[in-house]
Formats: sequence, C-alpha cells, structure tokens
Amino acid sequence: MLLITGATGTTGREVVRLLTDREVAFRALSRTPTGDQVHGDHTDPASLDRAMEGVDGVFLLGPGTSDLPAYELAVLDAAERAGVRKVVKLSSIPVGPVAGWHGPGEEATRAFPAWTLLRASLFATNSVQWAPRVAAGEPIPNPTGTTKLGVVDPRDLAEVAVRALLDDDHHGRTYTLTGPELLSVPDQVAVLSDVLGRPLSTVDLPLTALPPEYAEGLRAVLGGEGSFLSDDVAAVLGRPAVDYATWARENYPRA
Repeated sequence: MLLITGATGTTGREVVRLLTDREVAFRALSRTPTGDQVHGDHTDPASLDRAMEGVDGVFLLGPGTSDLPAYELAVLDAAERAGVRKVVKLSSIPVGPVAGWHGPGEEATRAFPAWTLLRASLFATNSVQWAPRVAAGEPIPNPTGTTKLGVVDPRDLAEVAVRALLDDDHHGRTYTLTGPELLSVPDQVAVLSDVLGRPLSTVDLPLTALPPEYAEGLRAVLGGEGSFLSDDVAAVLGRPAVDYATWARENYPRA
C-alpha cells in the first residue's frame, strides 16, 4: 500500500494515473478529499495516522510555499510512527530560499530504511499560467531575462517517482531531473508561438515588481545556479526526457 501526497497537483495526478494503470494499491491524500481520496492535514496528526495505516511507502510532495517544511515533517513523523519503510520525496534543485524549504524534509527522508530524493528543475506546466495572456495576444512577463533552465515535463517526474516507489534499485539515490535542453522564457515563448501558430512576445519584468520572497528566489536563478542539465531522467527511464515542444504540443491550452 502506497500513500500519495500532493495527489491533486501537477505531478501527483500523474503519479496517481500511473499507479492506477499498473493496478497498484494506493491512497491519495488530500486536505479536502473527494471521490477515493483520504483526508489528511499536517495540522491534525490523528488524520495522518489514520491515512498511514498499513502503508509501506510514501510519495512526499508538499506545497510550494514556506509552509513546506512543517507539512513534510508532519507527514514524515506520521510515517515513522506507522513504520513506513520507503519514502520518495519530490524536491527541487537547490536554488535560493526554496532550497531551504526542502532541506528539513530531505534530511528527514534520509532517515527511512529506503529513500529516494527527486530534485526537479522548472516544470513545463508553469508556463500554463501564461495562457490568458497568450489567448489575449499580450506579451508574456519575463522576470529572468535570458537565463536558461532545464525545463522538465512533470510526466517524466511522475514516471521516475513511480519507478522509485516500486523498485528498490533506487534506494539511497538523489536524482536531478531536468528536461533535455536549457530554455529561457523567450525560448519557451518562441516554442509556444510555433506550436500554437500565432505571434507571441515577452516583456521584461523587474524583480522589484514581484513579491519579495519570490524575487529572492529569482535572484539566485539569475545567478545561474540552476542553469544545467542532467541525464538522470534518461538513466532511470531508459529513454530521453520529453522536450518542451513535445509537452506543449500535447498539453498547452488552446484558446
């Protein structure tokens, strides 16, 4: 029995889909459960204890906010109480304040008998936030200039996570998961322009126009800390990582 946290998010939904296809027994954890999901709230330890009953492995995916350490440590404490053997944590390439958010959860994950850390680059799906501007023909705000990142398809992240959950060969490994190419925001917008068949452009956005916490993280990105590629997706899956153009053709919203 597996417990999937973050089951309604971009990557969590794909993990749920893959496990369902493989007919693997799992529970999907949610603060506001619907359908077959189970209730669990990191501020309510008893709810986590109930969700952990009979669980052998946990996919740990917390919120992308400063609440992340509290959420992950609460889930991992419940997993320890329940005698869970394996934890696969979706983390982030350590850049800026987000690295600090993930640090406590990474350290606690390593205390389990079997563990795998998945440090992901920028999600391809982050560009969906541009869809209203794309539909309106408005420029896409660009706070990162020409800085390039290894934009990764969350479906690849989910496939690696499922391999790690189901196969003990990944115990004790820390994978860095990127796409196959480095792309800037203008590069991504150029791909979308080609895929969607419409002219698109960007407009520079100063960091001072952003919330301070977000701006702090982007300063680290602008310093190039996350501008590299890894072949870990290909090594685990035995195929190349999906590129941004393929993801966009198959997933980007059409107006």
